Amino acid sequence: MSETLEDKVRDAFAQGGVLSRAAEQFRERSGQTEMALAVARTIEEGGVLVVEAGTGVGKTFSYLVPALLSGERVLLSTATKTLQDQLFGRDLPRLVEALELPVRTALLKGRASYLCLHRLDLARHDASLPERGSLRTLAKIEQWSKATRTGDLAELPGLDERSPLIPLITSTRENCLGAQCPQFKPCHVNLARREALAADVVVINHHLFFADLAVRETGMAELLPTVSVVVFDEAHQLNETGVQFLGAQLGSGQALDFARDLLGAGLQHARGLVDWQQLVAAVERAARELRLAVGKQWPGTKLRWVGPSPEGIGTDVWQGALEDLQHAFEMAAEGLDTVSEISPDFVRLYERAQQLVKRAARFALPCETDSVRWVDVGTQLRLVESPLDIAEAMRTRVLKIGSGAAREDDGEEAGRAAPEDSGRAWVFTSATLGDEPTLRWFTEPCGLGDAEVLRVQSPFDYAAQAGLYVPRAFPKPNDAAHSMRVAQLAARGAAELGGRTLVLTTTLRALRAIGDEMKQQFERLESDVRPEVLVQGELPKRVLMDRFREGADAGRAGCVLVASASFWEGFDAPGDALQLVVIDKLPFPPPNDPLVEARSQRLEAQGRSSFSDYSLPEAAVALKQGAGRLIRRETDCGVLAICDTRLVAMGYGRRLLAALPPMRRLESEADFEAAIGELRNSLSA
Repeated sequence: MSETLEDKVRDAFAQGGVLSRAAEQFRERSGQTEMALAVARTIEEGGVLVVEAGTGVGKTFSYLVPALLSGERVLLSTATKTLQDQLFGRDLPRLVEALELPVRTALLKGRASYLCLHRLDLARHDASLPERGSLRTLAKIEQWSKATRTGDLAELPGLDERSPLIPLITSTRENCLGAQCPQFKPCHVNLARREALAADVVVINHHLFFADLAVRETGMAELLPTVSVVVFDEAHQLNETGVQFLGAQLGSGQALDFARDLLGAGLQHARGLVDWQQLVAAVERAARELRLAVGKQWPGTKLRWVGPSPEGIGTDVWQGALEDLQHAFEMAAEGLDTVSEISPDFVRLYERAQQLVKRAARFALPCETDSVRWVDVGTQLRLVESPLDIAEAMRTRVLKIGSGAAREDDGEEAGRAAPEDSGRAWVFTSATLGDEPTLRWFTEPCGLGDAEVLRVQSPFDYAAQAGLYVPRAFPKPNDAAHSMRVAQLAARGAAELGGRTLVLTTTLRALRAIGDEMKQQFERLESDVRPEVLVQGELPKRVLMDRFREGADAGRAGCVLVASASFWEGFDAPGDALQLVVIDKLPFPPPNDPLVEARSQRLEAQGRSSFSDYSLPEAAVALKQGAGRLIRRETDCGVLAICDTRLVAMGYGRRLLAALPPMRRLESEADFEAAIGELRNSLSA
C-alpha cells in the first residue's frame, strides 16, 4: 500500500524526522502536527480549512510541509511584504533543503515594490525633484539598478518607505506602458511574473491577490487556475484588505498625478500640437475646487455620504464640482486622442483619462447596494465606495475561480478558466480568527460558512510566563488625564526594566500625548542612562523595529516604543528585548467610521446586536493581537498592562478577558510592581 500524504507529514514531524534537521530548536509539538495533518487531509480531499493556531504552534511549518510534500503547485499569500520576504527568504529555503525536494520557488509583489526602469530614466531628467537629498538618493538607486536582478526595492538598504522618490521610480497600473514601453524586455515586474508562472511555489501578499481580483492585471488570472493548493497566512486581515480593492476610489491626488504625467508627456513628445498647459490647469483647478467644496475639516476626517452629497456639503456645490472634474478629464481625453499615434505614453494617458471619467461619473450616481460611501479628508481628498465585506466576492470569484464561474466583465478571460476546480485545497490560518468556537468573526464576512474549522491552542505556559494587570484606580478612557496616567505607568515599568516596553495606543492623539509625556518623565530621571523613547511616525517603521530589537547596548539604555495601528500585530521582538506591553484602551472599532456604522446598521436590520456580533468580537481580536506581542517563545517572560477599567467593571469584560491568553492575574499595584521587579532581577542574574 502506497504511503499517503498524511503518513509523510506524520514522519516529517516526528522527533528525529526531517524537521529536526531544518530547525535547530525543533521538537515535536502535538498542536503543530495536528494542524499539519488537517492541512494534508484538505490537500488530498479538496475543500476549505480554517485554522486558528495560537502563538508558538509553528503554523508556518504546519502548512508548508504538507504543501511541499504533496508535489502540487502551491500559492502562498501573506499579510505584508515583510512576512513575504521572511517566508520566501528564510522558511521556504530551509524546508526545501531539509525535505530534499526539487522545488522551484518565486516571489511576486505588486508594482510599487519594483523599480521601473522607464520611470527611472524619466526621473533622471525631472527638473522638479522634491528636494536636494532626492538627487543623492536617486544616484544610489541608479547605481543599485545596474546590479540588481529582481529590482525589488526591499533589497535597497536605507531607502525610506516614505520617500517622495518612490512614486517617481515605480509604475502603477495607470501609468505602465505595457508592451509599448521601451524597457518592456528587461522590466522587473514582467520578469517576476514570468518566474511566478514557471514556479512550483509562489509567494504573494493579500493586497496583490485582491488587486488582481478587482482588475485582473497582476498575472493572478493566469496563475491561480494552475495551482492546486492555496494558503492564506495571517488570514484575519483578509476582509479589511479585500474591501479596499473591491470597491471604487477617486482622489484629488490621482487627478494631480495624472495632470503631472499629462504635462510631462505632452511637452516632451507633442509640444505645440495641443494646449497642454490649459488641459492640465483645468484638471488641477477642478481637483482643487472639489477639495474646497468640503471646506475646513480635521485631517483624517471621514465624511458620511448617504445621499447625493457628503454630510454638511450642499448638493449643488458638490455635484457641480464633480461634473467639472469629469469634464476636465473628458477634455484631456479628447486632446490625447488627437496625438495617440505619436507615442505609447499618450495611448496609456488616454486610457487613464477614460478611466477617471468613468469613476467621476460613478460617484455622481447613487451608491451601490450593500456598499457604503464616504470621503476621506486630508491634504488631498479621497472619494471611497466600499462593499461591507468580501463574502460575495469570495464565494463567486475566489472559491469558484477556475470552475468556469465567470465575472460579468471577464469577456474572453472566462473562456480560459481551468475546466474543474472542485479538488482545490484552500487553507486560511492565523493566530487570531475570533473569540468563539465557530470563528464566525472570520468565516462570516469572508464567505466561508461551510468551511472545516480547527482551533489549535498555544503550547506556551502563559500562567508561568506572563502576568496580566488591569489597574483599578484609574481615569476612565475618555478622561483628559487618561493618557498621562498611561504614560506614568509605562514609564515606571520601563525605568525598572531599562526600556523593553511597548505601548500600544488606539488613537494617534493618544500616541502623541503618551510619547511626549514619557519623554518628559525620563528627562526627570536622575540616572545617566535613560530609556530611549521611540514614537511611531518619527522614523520609518523598519528603523523603529530594528532599533527596538537591538535593545540595550553597552552604556546605552534600552527602548520604549509608543505605537498604534500596524504595530498591534506583525511586530515580533522575542527574548529580553520586550518584557512589558501596555495597552491604553480597549480597541473597539470607532463608531463614527462610515464602514463600521454601515456594518452595524446591517446587523441591527437583521435583528442582531451590532455590539455583541460586531464591536465586541472586533475588540476581542484586536486585543488578542496586541497581547500576542508579549510572549513569542517558550522562554519569554513579561507583563501585560491594559489601562481600561471597563475590562473588570463591565459585564462584557469577561468575554474580552476570556479571549486573552490565560496569563496569571496581577490584582493590585503591588502585584504589578513585584512582577516588574522579578523581571528586572532576572535580567541582572
